[in-house]
Amino acid sequence: MPPKAATAASPGPPIQVLVVDNDVAHAEAMADSLRSVGFACTVAGGGREAFSLLESTPFEIVVTDLKMPDLGGLEVLAKCKELQPDAEVVLVTGHGTIESAVKAMQRGAFNYLLKPLDLKQLRAVVENAARSQYLRRANAELHRRLDERFGFEGVIGNSPQMHDVVMRLQRIAPTDATVLIQGETGTGKELVAKAIHQNSPRKKRPFVPLNCAALSEHILESELFGHVRGAFTDASSDRQGKFEYADGGTLFLDEVGDMPIPTQIKLLRVLESGEITRVGSNEPVRVNVRILSATNRDLEKAIASGAFREDLYHRLKVVTIDLPRLAERREDIPLLMEYFIKEHSKRHQKNIRGISTAARRRLLAFDWPGNVRQLRNVVESMVVVDIDEVLDLDDLPAELAPVGPAAEAASPDEGLHALVGKSMSEIESLFIGETLKVTGGNREEAAKMLGIGERTLYRKIKEYGLS
Repeated sequence: MPPKAATAASPGPPIQVLVVDNDVAHAEAMADSLRSVGFACTVAGGGREAFSLLESTPFEIVVTDLKMPDLGGLEVLAKCKELQPDAEVVLVTGHGTIESAVKAMQRGAFNYLLKPLDLKQLRAVVENAARSQYLRRANAELHRRLDERFGFEGVIGNSPQMHDVVMRLQRIAPTDATVLIQGETGTGKELVAKAIHQNSPRKKRPFVPLNCAALSEHILESELFGHVRGAFTDASSDRQGKFEYADGGTLFLDEVGDMPIPTQIKLLRVLESGEITRVGSNEPVRVNVRILSATNRDLEKAIASGAFREDLYHRLKVVTIDLPRLAERREDIPLLMEYFIKEHSKRHQKNIRGISTAARRRLLAFDWPGNVRQLRNVVESMVVVDIDEVLDLDDLPAELAPVGPAAEAASPDEGLHALVGKSMSEIESLFIGETLKVTGGNREEAAKMLGIGERTLYRKIKEYGLS
């Protein structure tokens, strides 16, 4: 019988076990016993061989003799914790070395077994260790699925558009390529830039953002490249620029389309040479910086009008990421709503139990010209002003509030007149279809708004031929 940890309830490849003993025949006997119940075993004839295998091959469980002539079990344990900290280590020891085995437990060993070895007991201990490894596998898989479904280091979305963005980020982040992030204001360009940095080899070095539209030409150049004392009137001392500060890390140039032409020329030189020169100095300084940039402008039109250099454009857009408008991915709105409600409830120490169907419907139907940033601000406003622990229409800010008694009174009558003469099935089909449009095809959210179960909704969609 295979171990419980390796049954169909715990799918995946077999647990990899390293068996270490200078008595190779004894090691093979232990390995054969474990192989008989479904483990994949590799044998090492001593501590040095175990070190070599640990450096080159991943293992989930290590079974090692405590006393060996070259390197003992405590050394194997220490090496394993250094190279493969998630692996579980089981020590095999004689009666005279129980004290050492206890010491090994204090250093992170999973368990220890006494000689003469009982193979049945060996299998039981390794099966217990395997259960913890399968749990670790399951948790890792859950996090992987959550990342795929709900985002990439904070980039939230389950729509096809955001799934494509996340897949692209996963391919781009480990490289050193310059990236141009394009999208309307509020679509999350800086968040995407941070996600790229946090999932890159540079993540332990600085991420330095700079808004190019907020600064004049001279101040922008000083911010980028730094300056030396006396370079201009207020330069009372030398100052390091963003390039030097971000050395080894990532520099994010937000609204790069608004950068003045003279600064564009200097930025192009830096990208080509890898050197910056502080304002007022002639001494070049080597920098190692990854450039990520973002814009809400059409840079090709800016090139045609002479407002942006074509050569710089091509250096910045080695890879591009286009972020969709929130109105183009409405199925992400419920997920974003829930995320922002939790975030701001915690931030403002409010106990928010949920959001009403009417308010939810209003948020789903709105066009969101300010995109995700506007949705975030709206939800924060609702959380702050709420007094009854349920976000409702009375908590909406002015831009989303109902337009007035007259308009609200007129619209229901107008809608009712349009339904006169239609059959109940036609009316039901119409309401389900319109609700699906409002939710961007999110059936779970549509079912909530309609007050019916998801299975009922699926049946109705099929019955009325809705998509």
